[in-house]
Amino acid sequence: MDAEPRFRVKLAETQAELRAAQALRYRVFVQELGGDGPLVDHESGLERDRFDPFFDHLLLLDDAKNGSVVGVYRVLRDDQAARAGQFYSEDEYDLRVLKSSGRRLLELGRSCLEAEYRGGAAMFHLWQGLARYVTDHDIDILFGVASFHGTDASHLAQPLSMLYHNHLAPEALRVRAHEAAFQDMNLIPKEKLNRVSAMKQVPALIKAYLRLGGYVGEGAFVDRAFNTTDVCLVMDAATMSEKQKSIYTRGVRK
Repeated sequence: MDAEPRFRVKLAETQAELRAAQALRYRVFVQELGGDGPLVDHESGLERDRFDPFFDHLLLLDDAKNGSVVGVYRVLRDDQAARAGQFYSEDEYDLRVLKSSGRRLLELGRSCLEAEYRGGAAMFHLWQGLARYVTDHDIDILFGVASFHGTDASHLAQPLSMLYHNHLAPEALRVRAHEAAFQDMNLIPKEKLNRVSAMKQVPALIKAYLRLGGYVGEGAFVDRAFNTTDVCLVMDAATMSEKQKSIYTRGVRK
């Protein structure tokens, strides 16, 4: 980076800001990771879908680069999902156990950073913005799909099995991947796991959720259109330990 970044977090308020978020998503999810989708605009370089109008879009701006959008997170409250007709994750997971809980839900998704901002303070600031949003809207449960690159489960056997054996959600929060693309995560017996090797394959975002006390649902979802293997992370804000709450409030470094 040419200059020390000056970060600012805000919600997208204009079409121009939304397009800037979609352009960043295109660079990361389409160009970098090989994803695609029916509404992806390759000509304009925008990664978008039918849910975008219903989500709030949390933007990380770098004022040292004229307010360029360098990070995004899109979030969907349960009241917004009602207007959309469903949560985004419902295309991949059965969410009835969460929807029937009577608690305030927030779906997280499309989290990404411009490549040069990864591994530093950028994610810290984005998570601080998310923490404020959660507080402002009295959210009880956070959830969303997070992805491993690729669709070959044999290459992901160690991390998927580690998540299954060590971080499977309790039944009250245990969403389940739809059978059409269900991938069993119990691929290696617990006693044969190499935790160090497994954790090296776990993306930084999933590690962050685990540090916050996050769980995974039952089964991964193989998303061939996006060239990913997805897991559903669920976090119960009410049962986080004080240490985890402190980490969450400060933000999590990616």
